[in-house]
Amino acid sequence: MDTVQKHFVDALAEHSIVLTDDQLQQFEQYYKLLVEWNERMNLTAITERDQVYEKHFYDSLTLSFYTDMKQVKTLADIGSGAGFPAIPLRIVFPHVHITIVDSLNKRIQFLNHVVKELDLAHVETVHARAEDAGRDPKLRDSFDLVTARAVARLVVLNELCLPFVKPDGLFAAMKASDANEELEEARFSFGALQAKVAQIESFQLTAEQAKRTIIMARKTGATPKKYPRKAGMPSKMPLLGF
Repeated sequence: MDTVQKHFVDALAEHSIVLTDDQLQQFEQYYKLLVEWNERMNLTAITERDQVYEKHFYDSLTLSFYTDMKQVKTLADIGSGAGFPAIPLRIVFPHVHITIVDSLNKRIQFLNHVVKELDLAHVETVHARAEDAGRDPKLRDSFDLVTARAVARLVVLNELCLPFVKPDGLFAAMKASDANEELEEARFSFGALQAKVAQIESFQLTAEQAKRTIIMARKTGATPKKYPRKAGMPSKMPLLGF
């Protein structure tokens, strides 16, 4: 175990997450695949090994610090990009059944390759716009936990992600900084999509003290039939309530 891995392991151990040798090997393999494929397609601007471990792997796992993952059986990651937070969460919590939704087929191909190379069971990828996938009866109102990391403003994310959450399930929006302004802007959309803010966690990453905020919303009922609107509408005309 080198310095980068030791820092990663020690930081997670502070939150009662103990990695096995196999899991640590999976993370290292994931890193190598990320860098290799990033040379052919734009997956991430962060490629330095210590930065990937900190700002992608560790950052993805911070969600588990504030959520009881033992109670999560199904998770959907919307706009997953290079697989964050879904793949790190799947590596550490192998009991969780993961569904990844992304609109770019090249990213889906990369994720399928990662799943195969890391031999990860219970991972399904869906190539679709979130607005379209959110109307699929197999996906709609069906997940214990839905995540989105660095995808869009909260008012837009609510319409893209909350339709996947089952009643009494959770949506976790993982944001890069303070989210007070976004929370105020998204106030109407929470109600329109049958959800209430349940928890807000603000913290810093370990090495550079980068600020992060996780906003968790509890689904209070089934998604109204008119949501999500057709592809592109949530970002063009957000649910602002006026």
